[in-house]
Amino acid sequence: MKRLKTLLFATVLFLGMTSFMQAQSDVAHINTQELIQAMPAMKAAQAEIEKLGKTYEADIKELATSLQNKMKQYDSEAASQTDEENQKRVLEVQGLQRNIQEYQANAQKDLQKKEFELLKPITEDAKKAIEKVAKAQGIKYVLDAATLIVADGKDLMADVKAELGI
Repeated sequence: MKRLKTLLFATVLFLGMTSFMQAQSDVAHINTQELIQAMPAMKAAQAEIEKLGKTYEADIKELATSLQNKMKQYDSEAASQTDEENQKRVLEVQGLQRNIQEYQANAQKDLQKKEFELLKPITEDAKKAIEKVAKAQGIKYVLDAATLIVADGKDLMADVKAELGI
């Protein structure tokens, strides 16, 4: 009877360890941010975003320079102008300042929108590749390695990069 209990205990322990080992092999990890940064499409997207940002920056500098020149001109001519004319000039300068601020806000929105448009297909491609590799390897759960504290499971980075051709 004692032997039967020992055998039963050993069997339960063996089955428990087997299912635990099976569960561990169903989990893998990948650093998606690192993967996306390594993708050639990401480098092209970053270059395009940077180029657009520089264009907006140049436009804003040009507007600011124009505003400063106008303010200098108005300051130098203020003594020879009427109070009414000076008041009109102050309102004009304030309007130009508002326009610059609105342009900056719109430029920022446009830049964010463009970034989203360019990054969406890249992240979708990365996700599809991760899913394909995980499915092919029988992995049920893939965790993002950037948020993991301990990563003893399989790292899919090399396999997914191979799938993407990078």
